[in-house]
This record gives sequence, C-alpha cells and structure tokens, in this order.
Amino acid sequence: MQDSNLVYSTESGRIKNETTSETRSVSKDGIVRIHRETKGRKGKGVSVIHGLNLDEKALKTLCTELKKKCGCGGAVKSGTIEVQTDDREKLKTLLVQKNYNVKLAGG
Repeated sequence: MQDSNLVYSTESGRIKNETTSETRSVSKDGIVRIHRETKGRKGKGVSVIHGLNLDEKALKTLCTELKKKCGCGGAVKSGTIEVQTDDREKLKTLLVQKNYNVKLAGG
C-alpha cells in the first residue's frame, strides 16, 4: 500500500511530491495582485505579489529588479514575490511598465 503523504524512504531517500511543485500562486483571471501583509512579521509590512505566471528563475530575476528599483529587500516564496516595502503604488507602476494587468488588493 502506497502512502500519499510519504516524504522520505530508506530505499530511495527524499521523495518529491508532484503537487508541491504546482503550489505556485498563478492567477486564473490573468490579474497580478499586490497585497500588504504584516502578520507574522512583528508589525513590519511587506508587499506580496500574487498571480505571476512565471517559472522560479524568472520570478527571482523579477524580484531582484523590483528590489533594486525600490531600494529594499525581498524574497521569492512559494511562487509569490515578497518585497519589504509599503509602497505598493511604485510596485504597481513597475509591473504595469512590464505589461502586467495589476490590481492593489487587501489593506
């Protein structure tokens, strides 16, 4: 009997789950959304960009460019880009220049 939650086997080592690679945040309607989140960050706000239909390498490249233009830090996590800034308008402008359909979402 095969266990669907199996992550490690003594015979073959770590088992890659096919569904974990597809947990990227891809928008079904083609709109990129920029959320502001503070939860779990000790009150410091970050802007989280959801809905980019890009592979991991392209996400990292875009993240690096956004960080440089905003003068802040950030990271790519599970298919989303987190930028350590509250200036969502600037992020929106930068993404619109790259021909993305962008909406500001959340508070």
